[in-house]
Amino acid sequence: MTDLPSGSKPLEVTRMPSGLKPLELAQHLRDQITRGHTYARSRKHRFRWKSVAVRLTTLVLSAASTIILGLQNLDPWTGTAFSLIAVVTVVSALEPFFAWRSLWVLMEEASYKFHRLRDDLDYYLASRPAEEVDPERVRAMFQQYQEIWDGLSSRWLKFRENA
Repeated sequence: MTDLPSGSKPLEVTRMPSGLKPLELAQHLRDQITRGHTYARSRKHRFRWKSVAVRLTTLVLSAASTIILGLQNLDPWTGTAFSLIAVVTVVSALEPFFAWRSLWVLMEEASYKFHRLRDDLDYYLASRPAEEVDPERVRAMFQQYQEIWDGLSSRWLKFRENA
């Protein structure tokens, strides 16, 4: 979680009390997974909408430019068309720079992984009595949780480096 992008709000860090019983430890991990999933889902929606907005803006400006260029006998329109083409170029450059589509897909993947891990944990807890919850199994699931965050952070940095 240390490699979150600048400007984003990190998840609230909760201190885990020591000496938790295995079931309490598993429930604490479930809460962490849920917060991670919520974070990824909210970011995914934000990136998706930004990506769609840029694509639609580019489409509208390109279409308007083409139509206006078709009316070449009017000099002001031709100038306007060329201005719109310039704006399209700028808007088209925003998507690769900010990588909203790539980040949207990245958050979609993280959301899936958090959801899957939470389902696995829920099934594990539901399938046995509380006294039979294995702390090693919970630790292994926590390791998976950490790996999801590590993968998310490292891929985020790669997207930002390439932008």
